[in-house]
Amino acid sequence: MSRPPGALPPQLSPAAAAGTLRRVARFLARALPLCRAHTVEFYTRGLWDRLVAPPPAAVLEALRAAGPLALRRPVGEAFGAAAALWDDDTFSNVFCENSRKLINAHLFALAAKYYSLSNLGVCTPLEDVLEALRGDNQATTGIKTDEFMNNKKSHEVQVMSELVDNIANYCGIKQVIDIGSGKGYLSSFLSMQYNLKVYGIDSSNTNTNGAHERNRKLKKHWRAYQSRGRANLKSQRLEKANDRPVESEIKCKAIDEKPLNNDNSLQSQDQVTIQDLVHFTEIAASETSKQTEVDLVAWTQSDESEVSEEVLDILNVLPADAVEFFSSSQCNCGELCEEEKAQRKMASLKAKASKSSESNLYFPLTSCITAETELSDIITDLEDCMMVGLHTCGDLAPNTLRIFTAKPEIKAVCSVGCCYHLLSEQFENQEDCPEEVWGFPMCQYLKDKGCCCGRNARMSACLALERVAAGQMLPTESLFYRAVLQVIIEEIYGVTKSDRHVGKIFSKSSSFIDYVRKSLKKLELDDSKLPDSCIMDYYEKYKHRMNELEAFNMLKVVLAPCVEVLILLDRLCYLKEQDNIAWSGLVKLFDPVKSPRCYAVIALKKQSCF
Repeated sequence: MSRPPGALPPQLSPAAAAGTLRRVARFLARALPLCRAHTVEFYTRGLWDRLVAPPPAAVLEALRAAGPLALRRPVGEAFGAAAALWDDDTFSNVFCENSRKLINAHLFALAAKYYSLSNLGVCTPLEDVLEALRGDNQATTGIKTDEFMNNKKSHEVQVMSELVDNIANYCGIKQVIDIGSGKGYLSSFLSMQYNLKVYGIDSSNTNTNGAHERNRKLKKHWRAYQSRGRANLKSQRLEKANDRPVESEIKCKAIDEKPLNNDNSLQSQDQVTIQDLVHFTEIAASETSKQTEVDLVAWTQSDESEVSEEVLDILNVLPADAVEFFSSSQCNCGELCEEEKAQRKMASLKAKASKSSESNLYFPLTSCITAETELSDIITDLEDCMMVGLHTCGDLAPNTLRIFTAKPEIKAVCSVGCCYHLLSEQFENQEDCPEEVWGFPMCQYLKDKGCCCGRNARMSACLALERVAAGQMLPTESLFYRAVLQVIIEEIYGVTKSDRHVGKIFSKSSSFIDYVRKSLKKLELDDSKLPDSCIMDYYEKYKHRMNELEAFNMLKVVLAPCVEVLILLDRLCYLKEQDNIAWSGLVKLFDPVKSPRCYAVIALKKQSCF
């Protein structure tokens, strides 16, 4: 007897969440000028002299010795009793009060770690959430997603789909709406592995069409692997039957007569027949047009004269062209009685009817989602459901949370955002439009303060500190090329602003001279009046200052998690302000080296809202 799901883990109180947000915001008010500066303008605006006092070598040494680049453990573990005495005042001397310059690189490194999510204690461990949602029910095992996704996507889908399934079970819902579903990786896996009814909504018709095609191929191979699995099982049975014919007949009859009355029985059999799924990507690429025959047969109890309601319910929701089981021709257990023949015929007809109407548990749709979107206009059979989003770009993540709080039929949300630079900011351009719906800020405290990050700072929040700490180098040389190019553009051509972009020219260039000439052509500037010697003079002039650019970018990387904390806590505090939410929290889902945007905002509504 399994224990039902229990109370969710302790959550951060609204006051504690708001207090932590205020502390992070106060620190960033002094630190954000570093992130707001654009490295393209590093030399033209003299950013190092304006913003940093210590020499580059000292800054790099401090970051490597005491900062997040070296310090992988929590601050408390690394510094013991000393860390226990730290508070916000400890880091008040990181910046000069008058010049606003960074003056203490060592304290800056410690502060960046101190104000990170891993140290602030505001996240709920994923294991605690899953244990509470699951109760004593064991986690299900199914296909390995790395057979048909790259390592990063496989890791994300595997972890998030398990969490979504547990939340759906906890809330007693079967419908999931995947916002910004893209190519449908998460949606198709939720539907096929967990038998959830998923609507994947994406603004790109190209993505939706691609999701349809990818899902078709996935189901086609799913059937092929099942067919191969059944053939293996049949071969094993025949071998055993030669030795023990009586025992084989009994076992086969038991399988044939086993009642099919819940989704778990479907899923467990499904997992048996597809356990040898391998190399999906390679096989999908060489797909032929030949269709695999579908023969879905309902298993019935021997004492029933009609197909049970449970079986019909399963057939109604089962994607007939995605999952198949043993057919009557494969179960050589003697002649079937007339009643059994009638029952099997009815099941077969229902399966074919379901296939002919393209029955599916995953429905890719194309629509642009805003905070005002009425989901019932897009999904005609909308019912109690949950919303999910795996790396929803820009305003889509905050809009997902707004729709969740406003629509009574949405019982839970699990949102992992990305592309913070695409967020709209209410106070970025000093616009006073309270009626507009902005991506940032969301919570009342930051709105009252008129908090603004700026696009460059939000761009910095997308940097991957953990990857740098793990040894992945920053592209210092390409950034240096671009910064020196900007000096040439302004001094030689008098251009300070342009709607055109250089793009990814560095990887296609054989030298700095080649880079400059290709870039000028792309910017539609005449490079004929610029001799090679002049280009190299600029290179030599700034070459010895490349370490300044390296140190400056490392400061931005170290500060990046703090900017992300501000954005995520803003979303969490918004949820804490709502009256209809029972539980909300930040949960680290992914390995940040594999997937840098690894934090999910999760919330469940109160039972009275169910």
